[in-house]
Amino acid sequence: MSTVQFESPLNAFLHWEATRPNAVFLKQPVNGTQLEYTFKAVGEQARKIASVLKSYNFPPRSHIALLSKNCAHWHMADLAIMMSNHVSIPIYPTLNSTSIAKILEHSEAKAVILGKLDTLDEQKAGIPEIPIIGTSLYNESIGESWETLVENNQPLIETPELAKDDLYTIIYTSGTTGNPKGVMHTVGNLMESSNVLISLFQLPDHPRFFSYLPIAHIAERLLETFSFILGAEVTFPESLETFAADLEKTQPHAYFAVPRIWTKFQEKILEKLPQKKLNLLLKIPFLCRLVKHKLKKKLGLKDTVIILSGAAPLAPSLINWYAAIGITIQQVYGMTEDCCISHCNTPEASKVGTVGKALENVEIKLTSEGEICIKNKCLMKGYYKSPDLTSEVFDDDGFFKTGDIGQYDHEKYLTITGRVKDQFKTDKGKYISPAPLELEISKNTDIEQICIVGTGIPQPIALITLSDLGKAKFKKVLVDGLEKTIEQVNPNFEKHERIIKVVVMSEDWTIANGLTTPTLKVKRNSIEKIHQQYYKEWFESSDKVIFEA
Repeated sequence: MSTVQFESPLNAFLHWEATRPNAVFLKQPVNGTQLEYTFKAVGEQARKIASVLKSYNFPPRSHIALLSKNCAHWHMADLAIMMSNHVSIPIYPTLNSTSIAKILEHSEAKAVILGKLDTLDEQKAGIPEIPIIGTSLYNESIGESWETLVENNQPLIETPELAKDDLYTIIYTSGTTGNPKGVMHTVGNLMESSNVLISLFQLPDHPRFFSYLPIAHIAERLLETFSFILGAEVTFPESLETFAADLEKTQPHAYFAVPRIWTKFQEKILEKLPQKKLNLLLKIPFLCRLVKHKLKKKLGLKDTVIILSGAAPLAPSLINWYAAIGITIQQVYGMTEDCCISHCNTPEASKVGTVGKALENVEIKLTSEGEICIKNKCLMKGYYKSPDLTSEVFDDDGFFKTGDIGQYDHEKYLTITGRVKDQFKTDKGKYISPAPLELEISKNTDIEQICIVGTGIPQPIALITLSDLGKAKFKKVLVDGLEKTIEQVNPNFEKHERIIKVVVMSEDWTIANGLTTPTLKVKRNSIEKIHQQYYKEWFESSDKVIFEA
């Protein structure tokens, strides 16, 4: 693994461009074929777009928005923004025109670069009259064509030296509650975070990465930064339909996923290899090795050095299920505001059911309510244009108040037990933290998503959506399984916490209908707004499992 120390992501890229110009940096599948961009080619395109941005004569450190799915042009656009001495404003590619307009207005974006998008026709209404650079490789673009600009412009000759304290990016949080907030991070923050995380894992020189989670999210943005620092080879999926094949072909050296993806992978395996058959095969030594190897290769995880899960809790039962097939998932904990430097399980120190130990140079304290407060060397500089909101989330000693509730065991492993804002009170006056209940009930593979609620009724109820496995079952078999799960889980909790009903939703919770975030976390507030009026009716139903009409 490279030991070269860099001052900024741009500085790192320029090093590899100079020393490995003909090495492939980005692999972009388009219409079934794969385009490859070397470090030299990426640098040339980025410099030409940087030249265009400079020609707009914006003041230095102006804000340039970047709206795109993960693709080669995301990385090239980000480099162009750095090269032109501006600040990037990444926007989730799944947001609607109203949300896009709010971010562009709030961030005071002077221009926007559009990359690969699925719903540009609907989204373009949210873009005001500012310069637009569109990419016609992926879709019908609007504004000036990236390709034409690259063809007709000369590359920028001089690139800036980015200082450690320069504002690097404003990341608008996806937000499970309320309006998105613009988290300000400096060049130094991204480099500090990346170097700490890279040092934890023994990645090979110039590793292979697979970029698929939204780069507008801090975790994937850090992976992009890793790729600059390590001179990596980055592959992107072409579409949701080709995702599995693209991942299998890539066989990345590091892989990060959110819990929803791990449950989806499990579901697809069990569709082809039912649990009883899998258990039998794993008991036979020769077949056990063969099955594990084939599953890891099929999932694209044959060469992975480190496999991580974050953004939301992952059920211990699921971690153990993967361990049985030879896949070790390390659960990690971090936030946009702390630049992901918080807690992490590692191959050397790991405990299932926890998010690991505090990383080096991380200070932690718990409030009397158990809220986790953190201080590190890469905390955000604040929320953009929101000094009051910023002051609310920092205590007098400079610790960031995460909003998460947790507890440490005697070995200093941290377990997240819930969110302060997720707690609700039943009409018995008892407070419920839904996260532990949700983790236990999610052991049932018929369940895709779950949200424990109960405001205004005596006992909590579970709202769920079904997995493909659950949808394929006869109703009676499904109901019996759900009832059995509740019977098994309830004795592990206090009487006031026990689930009294399960309500099967008629509609999946998706990004499109606004019920999950772009990182696939359930938006509790949005779900409650829709369904709270029915809680009393569902609670009083004679059925234990209720199907929403």
